[in-house]
This record gives sequence, C-alpha cells and structure tokens, in this order.
Amino acid sequence: MPRDYYDILGVDEDASDKEIKKAYRKKAMEYHPDRNPDDPEAEQKFKEASEAYEVLSDAEQRQRYDQFGHDGVDSGAGGGRRGRGQGFHDIEDIFDAFSDIFGGAQGGGRGRGRGRSERGRGRPGSDLRVSLSLTLEEIAEGTEKNLRLQKYLECESCDGTGAEGGMGGQNFSMCPKCDGTGEIRQVSRSVFGQVVNVQPCPRCEGEGRIIDNLCDECGGEGRVQGEESVSINVPPGVMEGNYLTLGEAGNAGLRGGPTGDLRIEIEETPHEHFERDGLDIYYDLHLSFPEAALGTEVDVPTLEGQARVEVDSGVQAGKILRMRDRGLPDLEGSGQGDQMIRVHVWTPQELTEEEEERLGQLREHDNFQPQPSEEDTQKSFFRRVSDVFS
Repeated sequence: MPRDYYDILGVDEDASDKEIKKAYRKKAMEYHPDRNPDDPEAEQKFKEASEAYEVLSDAEQRQRYDQFGHDGVDSGAGGGRRGRGQGFHDIEDIFDAFSDIFGGAQGGGRGRGRGRSERGRGRPGSDLRVSLSLTLEEIAEGTEKNLRLQKYLECESCDGTGAEGGMGGQNFSMCPKCDGTGEIRQVSRSVFGQVVNVQPCPRCEGEGRIIDNLCDECGGEGRVQGEESVSINVPPGVMEGNYLTLGEAGNAGLRGGPTGDLRIEIEETPHEHFERDGLDIYYDLHLSFPEAALGTEVDVPTLEGQARVEVDSGVQAGKILRMRDRGLPDLEGSGQGDQMIRVHVWTPQELTEEEEERLGQLREHDNFQPQPSEEDTQKSFFRRVSDVFS
C-alpha cells in the first residue's frame, strides 16, 4: 500500500503551503542522490518526497487527495494528475519539475552542469574553503568530524527569493530595461561589420525581473549571515594536501541561486612520536650502549597502542627495524604501510672515574674495535656522494 504523502514529508494534514515546501526542501536535500551516491534507498526516498510534494503543493490535487486518498490523484481516477509513479521517468525529471524549489538550475551537481536556462533564479553562491587538522590516528582509522561554519544561509522569511512573502506573493515584475531578457544588447558597426555586445542587465542584474517588495529580513538578497553545523566523513588514508568536497554546503546563492560547495583541505597535526613518509611511519628508538651490545626487549608506541619489540644483540646505530602493516592504509584500499624503527645508540657524555677506567680497559679489546661490513661501507660511500650532489 502506498505511503501517506503527509507522513513522507513529516507534516500534519493541516500544514500550510509554506510548511509543506519547507519540509520537502529538507527531505530533498537529505536524500539528494549527489549526497548519497550509490544508495538506491536514498534515491527512492528522494522520489517519494518529490511525488508527495507534487500533490500537496497543488491546491486542487491536495483537495482530491484529502478526500479520496491516492485514488483521487491516480490517473484513471478522474484526478487529472499525470499518474502516480509515472510523472517522473528519472531524477532529472524531478529536477526539472521542481526547479523553483532548488533555486532554478540548482538540483545539486546536475543542475549546475546544465546551466541556468531560466531567468529570475538569482546568482550562485560562492564556495567555502576550510582546513581540517587530523592526527595520524584519525587518518589511520578514518573519522567523522562536525564543523560549525559561518556562512550565508537561505532566508527562511522569503524562501530565498528576496521578496516579501516568498514565491506566493505578487512581488515580482518584469524588468523594464531589458524586457525580461536579463540582457542588454548593444550593436555597433566597424570596418569588420556589425558587432553585437551582450551584457547582463544592470537594472535586474541579469535576472530579467525585479522585486517590488523586498524582504525585511534579508533586504532582498534572499540570504542571511548565519551558522550551520556540517558532518564530514573522512576516509582512512588521507594525507596533507588532500581535500574533500561536499556539494551544496557552501554559501547560499542570491535570490534562490545555486548554493556553493564546501571544500575541506586536510592538514596533518605533528605527532609526538612519529614522522610520516607516504604510507610508512618512522619512530626513533634510543638505546643505551649495553642494551645495543647485549640485546633487549622494549615497548614502542604504535598507532594502535604499545607493542613489544625484540632488539638483537650487537644492533648498530642507524639500523632500521620494520613492523609490517603497522603504518597507514592506502586511500584507494590497495595496501598498508609499515612502521619503521630507527635505532639510535646513546653515548654517555659525563662519566665517573670508575666508569672511565672500565671503558679504558675495554677500548683495547678486539670486540670493541669498529668492524663495518662491506654493506655498511657502501652505504657510507653513497651517502657522501648524495651529500655532494644534493
């Protein structure tokens, strides 16, 4: 059995036209396909809300629906409606049918691509750019953030039209300067022939209409300064310089124009323990000379907590220990980095006489003489060459 149209929009049966329009706008923006990609359930709810609004926003159809229910507005029931479920062949049909609701050629990303084909739909709002600082732990797991934005919001008093009473009032008239075209054409002649210069009409700012009674709340702009909370889902694996774009979360347009987008640029908070190199993270482990010579077990931090690492005896300063799959995930989901542990051997700087005497006795022993391997010698050579050419 079809759902009740009032329930779909979440309004009472005695709701005013303005309340119905506001409820539809909220539902449409919530379930908009551009905000819910690859979500068939959201697309279906978007279509249901649009179908409910088509009926309840029309006084004659609403009266028939109140009296006869869905039978009163189905085709073949004497309703005269296009037929429930048959009026819209796809999402684009909904955008076309309700362009006034979405501020002209808005309709999310689709409307923008189509361009503003009608006059009198205001001007687009600007995009917003904000920075979002994340820790490496948040980057590793992904996170959800709530941002409070200072931005232009659509004026509720005039439904974003800039006119007192909104679209329902008789507040608009055709621009006398451009005769409703929104353009001023100037024709001049030159040696190359006739030249036509087309510019937006300065009287109506290219909208083709003027407002006779300005909204007191917004002064005719159709938008007001305000604050809005936006929830952002950050996927695992982002990095400094990446950005996320949330459609229609920027500044509201002038007089019903399309809303701008929100661009969130990712910043990484410096970490207490780690340095990032692509998907890998580096940690500096400092050992005493006895620990390096005899071997030891140490607890090291990871992005998931503490982990115990066994260090072999005789480890050399500069040695890199690898903890596989303890780094950061790839944004595309194709793998995960490692945690690299750089070994540093601490040389004491202040010794007692007894300590100096003991070390002096050991200094002449063969085991305490440097014995770099051929691999270590080659690495040292290439480091020197790199320093020369860097």
